Amino acid sequence: MNVFGPLQELRERPIPSQAEVRLRPKGYRKLPIMRDNARFSEPLADVRLHGIAGQNFYNHTHNPPYWCRIAGSLPELLAREGVISELIRINARLGEAGLELFVLDAWRPRAVQVYFHDVWMPGELKRRNPLLEGEELWREVERYWAAPSIDAGAPAPHATGAALDLTIRWKDAEQLWMGSLFDDVSSLSHRDRFEMDEAAFSFSDKEARANRRLLHWVMSEAGFAGHPDEWWHYSLGDQLWAALTGRDAAWYGLARED
Repeated sequence: MNVFGPLQELRERPIPSQAEVRLRPKGYRKLPIMRDNARFSEPLADVRLHGIAGQNFYNHTHNPPYWCRIAGSLPELLAREGVISELIRINARLGEAGLELFVLDAWRPRAVQVYFHDVWMPGELKRRNPLLEGEELWREVERYWAAPSIDAGAPAPHATGAALDLTIRWKDAEQLWMGSLFDDVSSLSHRDRFEMDEAAFSFSDKEARANRRLLHWVMSEAGFAGHPDEWWHYSLGDQLWAALTGRDAAWYGLARED
């Protein structure tokens, strides 16, 4: 029997083309947030207290390409209780094959969002392409880093406690190969990057494709929506999730650390 058992089918199921999906988030922060729903006031909790493994990628120094702790980051991995409940169910499914989720980032302090949006990302893009300027530069920045906001009507996804960056690993062991670094701001991180040009694929590429498929399907079948340009980013209930899934409104707004 295959080591992945019934999960092998998900490793063989293609991720749909993300070309059309990339158009959906445009203007997503204008979608309403349902403040009268029960989920809106859910508190934040550390996912690790509920059996979900992880380490805040921005709060330690073994974190390429940064190799430093990002000022303002926290050791905790905070998410809404309803989001954590779904992660627990996903973990149970993965556990049948000896796998588990590994969370890299969750609720994000505004200081971290400001640093990457205003400083690191534009600087990196300008280093690669000195001709990038003005609106073109900021459009490229915001493909990967949402503008920091404490506007209750238009929060950054990670400010809601409903967005997560994560991967899959063997229980208490190494992470599955996904084909790129976490936070690789290039087309290599696109969710469907390995669903094309198979003739040129290496064994490494095929393994990354299978593992991205597994992550995509276990998350999406639990109701999460994945960012089309970031294989690691998933959300459940925020405005980006609503835009990606065609819903009229979000469940979660701006969160505060209790």
